[in-house]
Amino acid sequence: MNKIIALIVLKVFLLAAITAGVVLSMGGCNTVQGLGKDVSKLGDKIEHTAEEKKKY
Repeated sequence: MNKIIALIVLKVFLLAAITAGVVLSMGGCNTVQGLGKDVSKLGDKIEHTAEEKKKY
């Protein structure tokens, strides 16, 4: 029973380590910067639409 739990913990740890590595490697990538700009533009459009729809 303990071996099964140890294997599950090992798999979760390895998955977390791989995921962290991918996220950290993308942090310096221009793709992430471009995504941030796109999200910012979307937020500006939502804010502009909300201002237009105000009733007060």
